[in-house]
Amino acid sequence: MRGESPRLGSGPRVGVIDVKGTIGGGADRDETEDILKRIRRFAEDGDLKAVVIRVDSPGGSVGASQEIHDEVKRLAQKKVVVCSMGNLAASGGLYVSVACPKIVANPGTLTGSIGVISQFPNVKDLAEKLGVKVETVKTGKLKDAGNPFRDMTPEDRAYWQGLVENTLGQFVKAVAEGRKLDEAKVRAIADGRVLTGAQAKEAGLVDQLGNFYDAVELAKQEAKLSGEPVLVYPPDERGRFLEQLMGGAAGAVADAVATRVAQGAADARQPGVYFLAR
Repeated sequence: MRGESPRLGSGPRVGVIDVKGTIGGGADRDETEDILKRIRRFAEDGDLKAVVIRVDSPGGSVGASQEIHDEVKRLAQKKVVVCSMGNLAASGGLYVSVACPKIVANPGTLTGSIGVISQFPNVKDLAEKLGVKVETVKTGKLKDAGNPFRDMTPEDRAYWQGLVENTLGQFVKAVAEGRKLDEAKVRAIADGRVLTGAQAKEAGLVDQLGNFYDAVELAKQEAKLSGEPVLVYPPDERGRFLEQLMGGAAGAVADAVATRVAQGAADARQPGVYFLAR
């Protein structure tokens, strides 16, 4: 199999889009927007008949996972779309995957983790020891629900529990629709548990066990293509621009990327609602 840029290929072309790392939030928000653009680019390529979505992600923010999921569904209305699960395609990674009509996973892929999580640090005691006092002025009793400088009240907890339960319902519905499963069957495993690829196949979350190239072969078959596939990756326009602009300053670019990754990890731990495997 050969790789190429989208404009240089000929013959049976199979597009590849990577969904890797934490999805959305903070610095990762730019990556989410890039993925959406890549999906649309392939959707508009009339000569491209099949696309493999390669997912290797623990999930991430709810909104970003849903945005990618919905765009993949639209792509599947125009092209043959197959998901290839890598080492990890859990929680939000699974949410994205189920938008693909066909899913291929390795037997040892870690997937599942159907659930929603929201965590809030409580630094009240620490603040008191440091002599820090925070005064809050708010317009409603739930406006500061999750405030790290006070204990969570039963009402706060019920409020957040309602949010995560509502979001879980959206997750269950997406999986049930994407995999053509009864919602009750999905809810039976929607307790946050992680499944191997082999277990996921038994549960109906995966169609076939295999690696990335098995997914490429399945996409080729579904699209009725013949011959050796040419793998088409979207051009990294921003990367090329930086390369031309920065010249020999590759080290500085690498440092900037590392900083963004660290910031993304920090953002993922901030209060919010996440499709994220723990």
